[in-house]
Amino acid sequence: MDDLSIFQNKAPVIYKISSILRKSQLHVPNSHSSEPIDALEVFNYLRTIKDPEYPMNLEQLNVIQLANISVDNELNKVTVFFTPTIPNCTQAAVIGLCIRVKLDRCLPLRLKSRVFIAPGTHNTEESLNRQINDKERVAAALENPSLLKVIEKCSRGHGLRRWWRRC
Repeated sequence: MDDLSIFQNKAPVIYKISSILRKSQLHVPNSHSSEPIDALEVFNYLRTIKDPEYPMNLEQLNVIQLANISVDNELNKVTVFFTPTIPNCTQAAVIGLCIRVKLDRCLPLRLKSRVFIAPGTHNTEESLNRQINDKERVAAALENPSLLKVIEKCSRGHGLRRWWRRC
């Protein structure tokens, strides 16, 4: 058995990392800051999340794209659509949870975040979308030490120790 046999997608396409960068503001968690946020800032928070299977980040795998993030500062809403690498990706729920947790940790409390699998990109997108956006299910998932360890490992992009600085 070779090393690739454990992966569903044995040859994921690796995309070029965007050169669009802007230093993100580190918002104080648990604050109701009224400072506007845009899609690029949200993208910068999410782009470095590591894939649970591969040693690449979500931007390199084209799972996260700037065009699939919208921010409405007037309605205090952030919406993110992500695209799994294959339609039967078993890690889609974990990826969605990582995105959700990262948004909850990085954005001011006034912003309500919603995370969805891009329409038509996963076999069980409706079910997974409900799970990812259900607060009780997310809280229960975060009580699982093994799953929390995976989420922390994927979210650790900058090597900072305190959870509120992992943005």
